Amino acid sequence: MSLGHKQQCREIITKAICGKGRKFSTVTHTVTPPHNPTSILGAWIINHEYEAVAAGDGIEVIGTYDINIWYSYDQNSQTDVAKETVSYVENVPLSYLDPKHRASTVEVSAESTQEPSCVEASVSSNGESVLIRVEREFAVELIAETKVNVLVSPHGCGDDDKDYDFGTIEADFDELDPDSLDDEL
Repeated sequence: MSLGHKQQCREIITKAICGKGRKFSTVTHTVTPPHNPTSILGAWIINHEYEAVAAGDGIEVIGTYDINIWYSYDQNSQTDVAKETVSYVENVPLSYLDPKHRASTVEVSAESTQEPSCVEASVSSNGESVLIRVEREFAVELIAETKVNVLVSPHGCGDDDKDYDFGTIEADFDELDPDSLDDEL
């Protein structure tokens, strides 16, 4: 294709990532075990399940997880495990959103980039419950149909367009120092 031919623009409808977002959050839960805790021996999060739904100009991650707390009571003479299931809704704003996507074709996805984990567990000041600080992080994507513009020749490709010479010869790379190349693109 020679540069002298007049170019035309075409619109292609394709499915693409039209929005992205990420959110890190720290939340505190209060769990009241059957006995007044004396000290916390361990706390962990298990059985994390979630799903993503589109919500306004963001994506909501709706999920649950179980909090298990191993604690002592009766002046550290007895131990028990308190279990509580926690539900949450995390609204993740989109830091990028293609305004021209087709809203009727939207699909959303979420990935837990940091599974919920207990970073601190302590007995409350009144001595009747346990305060659990949990960290979690999600990355979300909004996928939809959108238009992409491409330049095309009205005459198509001729036989002379099949062989392009970009001026690269294998010998051109002989003098390259691989240590000077940047690993990141």
